[in-house]
Amino acid sequence: MLISDHGDSRRAALDRRQILTSAAALATAPLAMRGASVPAYAAASKLGPWQPKHWRFKLGNFEMTTIADSEVFIDGPYPIIGANDEEANVRTLMRDNLLPEGKYQPGFTPTIINTGRELVLFDTGNGENGFVPRPNGGWLAAELAPAGFKREDIDVVVLSHGHPDHVGGLMEGGKPQFPNARYVIGQIEYDFWAPEGKHTGELEKLAAVFRANTKSIADRFTFLKPGDDVVSGIRAIEAYGHTPGHLNFHIESEGQSIYFWGDCAHHQVASLTRPDWHCVFDVDKEQGAATRKRVFDMLAAERIPVIGYHMPFPSVGYVERQSPTAYRWLAHTYQLNG
Repeated sequence: MLISDHGDSRRAALDRRQILTSAAALATAPLAMRGASVPAYAAASKLGPWQPKHWRFKLGNFEMTTIADSEVFIDGPYPIIGANDEEANVRTLMRDNLLPEGKYQPGFTPTIINTGRELVLFDTGNGENGFVPRPNGGWLAAELAPAGFKREDIDVVVLSHGHPDHVGGLMEGGKPQFPNARYVIGQIEYDFWAPEGKHTGELEKLAAVFRANTKSIADRFTFLKPGDDVVSGIRAIEAYGHTPGHLNFHIESEGQSIYFWGDCAHHQVASLTRPDWHCVFDVDKEQGAATRKRVFDMLAAERIPVIGYHMPFPSVGYVERQSPTAYRWLAHTYQLNG
């Protein structure tokens, strides 16, 4: 009886092992079959870099839209900025701010303001013949529709100054890009760039682009002086130096303000930390440096947001004072999103 019991126990244990082994085999069989009969999936295709091309926010009753005209990387910031100092000092400042020493990505950022009565465009990007040729620049024409606009709906085009990356988008295919708009520029600025035969060398190359983009619409220009209003809530501010008639604009709606500074700064660190560093594009470099400091002083004190044409997209931020002679660009996060 005992022998029989032991034999039954051994047979029961054997049966259990066989059941467990068979179950394991059945569980792993589908995996083995899939590995044998189905090809392995390839890794997902890389999509490449992408950045938003427009950004929109409210300012009082105004609706503001910034649009990227380029995402190009260029050599610099030296000697574009800081040629009156040592290259090593510019490189050190970049390194100290965790930025590449020999290249940077400026913004090129036209801005559209919907005042509720009119659509006002500030600067027109590189277009067909600006500083950054297509396909690397001149994107405004293609980005209007994705941003929600038609070129025919632009009522006013405001030019902060006459450089090619600001006037290049006025024309498209030999015709006005904004056929129903009136055009606004400082009187001093227009008179500097428009005349034939006034300039030579590099200035003439810039003037030729200005004339090519403005000659056919010259009768539709309105000329400003500092203190004049473009429309209600948008006032021209003197900011000479970068060009002889360069204008900034103070924008206000329902007690809220923002400042469009055009080309007062070309790099978010170099231009603000060292406003005394010359910019190669400034026609009057000493006056340009003095204007930068004056504008930065005012903005740091008033603590109002800024649209900086060449600041990193979406090109909106604030100015903070670091010392009596140095400032810092604080990129927008969520202050204007509410």
